[in-house]
Amino acid sequence: MQSKRKTLKVISASLISLIFLPYNLLQAAAKKIINPTLSDEQKDIMFHEGTERPFTSSLLNEKRVGFYHCANCGAKLFASNAKFDSGTGWPSFSEALPGAFKTKIDYSFGMKRIEYHCSNCGVHHGHVFDDGPSSTGKRFCNNGLCLIFKPEN
Repeated sequence: MQSKRKTLKVISASLISLIFLPYNLLQAAAKKIINPTLSDEQKDIMFHEGTERPFTSSLLNEKRVGFYHCANCGAKLFASNAKFDSGTGWPSFSEALPGAFKTKIDYSFGMKRIEYHCSNCGVHHGHVFDDGPSSTGKRFCNNGLCLIFKPEN
């Protein structure tokens, strides 16, 4: 019985998200492109909440000390010491810098996830999960194309 209720909640939430999908697309189209050099793939991810293919990001193996910034507006989002290898194929972080993101609930794909957007320009970066390895217990799963790494040196 409990399982049926959970299934019905997920299905209902998914149907509601389909109803509001046109609103989300309009909202995404209203976000302002600050960096005119963004690729079409970056625009799709950031403005239409797309996802890059796993294991394609050049940032997966980045180990230098520095900060990760929003590829659209340049806002500082993550410190390199928060980065870890989650094995998922996307750059993952245990915590974001204070005030870096705003979140919303995403019911796409028939599941409840927490989606996060740059608090400065509003573009989509990824999802945060409660399965991180550190004391925060968080895993910020970020699309690498949404980030620019700036080394400390």
